[in-house]
Formats: sequence, C-alpha cells, structure tokens
Amino acid sequence: MEDLVSADWRGRRVFITGHTGFKGSWLALWLAGLGAEVTGYALPAPTDPSLFETARVAELIHHVEGDVRDAAAVEAALTAAQPEVVFHLAAQPLVRYSYAEPIETYATNVMGTVHLLDAVRRVESVKAVVCITSDKCYENREWVWPYRENDPMGGYDPYSSSKGAAELVISAYRRSFFESGALIASVRAGNVIGGGDWALDRLVPDLVRALETGKQPEIRSPNAVRPWQHVLEALGGYLLIAERLLAGDRSAATGWNFGPADDDTQPVRWIVERMLDLWGATGWIKPEGATLHEAKTLKLDCSKARNELGWRPALSLGDALALVVEWHRTVGNGGDAREICQSQLRAYQTKFRAGLVEIA
Repeated sequence: MEDLVSADWRGRRVFITGHTGFKGSWLALWLAGLGAEVTGYALPAPTDPSLFETARVAELIHHVEGDVRDAAAVEAALTAAQPEVVFHLAAQPLVRYSYAEPIETYATNVMGTVHLLDAVRRVESVKAVVCITSDKCYENREWVWPYRENDPMGGYDPYSSSKGAAELVISAYRRSFFESGALIASVRAGNVIGGGDWALDRLVPDLVRALETGKQPEIRSPNAVRPWQHVLEALGGYLLIAERLLAGDRSAATGWNFGPADDDTQPVRWIVERMLDLWGATGWIKPEGATLHEAKTLKLDCSKARNELGWRPALSLGDALALVVEWHRTVGNGGDAREICQSQLRAYQTKFRAGLVEIA
C-alpha cells in the first residue's frame, strides 16, 4: 500500500466513529493506507459477514468498542486518542429499520451526534470534524429537481428526519461553540454502493444475496430514483473536505453534497437489470402487498463541490456496479477481502488523480 501513502496524512491522528460499518471500514482502510494513525470507535460490526471482519480492518487501526449513545465513553475515547481529525459516521443507517426502532434511531443519529460534538469541545487536539449525515436529510418534496445544500432539512420517516435533525445539531454547535477552534463540516452523500456491504433492506446487498443463492431478486420499488454512487466517490469527497478544514479553510466548514453526475442518476429498475447482466443472471419479481413509505425520487445538486472543491465523480454508475460484482465474485471464490479492497482503492486513486483532482 506504499503507493497510497500521502505526506499530508502520514502520521495524522484520525478518529472515526462507526468504523465497523460498511462505509467506515472502507474509510479506515483508505486512511490506514495513507499512513494515518487511526482510532475507531464503534459497536461490533452490524452484519455477519461484515467488511470489517472479512478485511481484517482491526489489524490496521486501534479498535475501540463503544456506543455513541454513551456520552462519557465517547469523550473518554476521544480524549485518549487526541486526534487532529474526526470523521463521524456512527449511525443507525436504515430507513425500514427506523420504522421498527425509532427510539434507537433518534438516540443514535441525533444524540450520538450531540455526544460527539460536545466531546470535541473539550479535546483541544481536534482541528477538523467531518460529520456524515445523508442525502435523505432534506425535506423531500418528490420533485424532479436535485436538492441543494441550502434547501430545508426534514424527513418523512424516522431515519430521514433523524438525519435532518442531526444537520440542525451540527449547525447549532458550529455557530454556538466553534467560532474558534475546530472547524466542522457536514457531508451528505448519495446512496453508496460497494463491495462488502451486507446490510439488510438495501438494494445492492439484497441483489447480491439473491444472486449468490441463485434466487430471483424481489424489488419493491422498481421506478424509484436515487443518487447511487460508489462508496469511494463519497469518501474521496470527505477526505477533500477534511484537508480543507485542516488547512484552516473556514469556508469549507458548512454542508456539502456528494453524488453522481447529473446525467447518471438512474431508477432501481436500471440498477437491477445492469447487476443481473453483469452477474450473468436474468429475472426479478415485484412482491405483492403494501410497503412502508419510501421516497420515490431523490437527486442531489453537487455543483457546490464541483465549483469550490474541483470534485466530481470518477466512476460512472455502470463502473460502480462492475466493481461491486468484481468484489463479491472475488471474495466468493476465496479471494482475500483486504487485497481486493486495496486493489480497488489503488485503481480508484489512479483514475481520480489522473482525470480530476488529487487527494493530498
């Protein structure tokens, strides 16, 4: 992984909440490859199997087991780590689960954010905080126009509204307590996909499970539109924001969207048919009966990141799906999960640097 090491990240002390999750595991692998000294704080991996376990992420970082709902434990871990940079990813991340467990969802997503930011107030080593929320933080009006960073927060379901509320918490803490000291940004990514995601009730993991067992996938909302993107696209944006904050750029301490290109937002049906084609399978079914409310259309306006950061997607949606299939086919055939992650990271960084902007 030497070719991933950057002088700007080598030796940086980084604290990641939620590092045992899908996105957090990819971020921990990336930062470890960049030479950062990473401390992760999270509950045990939320799925079995998990990317955290299969890629042996704990071998590369300092792993601390803890719950963001425990304010004292959060502050103790942060104080012990003395990080320069914090990435806050710990969350209850599923819409449908939030209907079953709304209290857990709000306690984790809202109060967990409060606990983290309140601890940051007393840990003077912290220079930059990147809080990861969601594209679903916006009040979704089911219109065709993409949402901009200054659109109202909201949410129909407990998950979406908890992310809107977390954004309000971040804004309030930034203005109330951080006029000096740490710089805080919030980032709102689209629906991220990638190898090693085994979450329930997510389209691509559900597709992979069905395809691996030879079953026809069940698709609830084939015409729903989401801003799908590979996980590395979002994480690349997060790293760019962190670097701007570390450089003291106060204009970066605000909200940011990271999503696909304007002409690369597709409906669920398109995703399903492309995945089936890549896998060499055919056919899917739509289950009968009522389903819980989920937004039909959601798009993000990422012009701010393009214009102010020089960030733009390096991968098409088709490329992203091909990487998912490559990852799961490789691991399913006995390949090493960490090695395929590192291989895809190297390939992504080469493309990202060659055609767009440079990470550090």
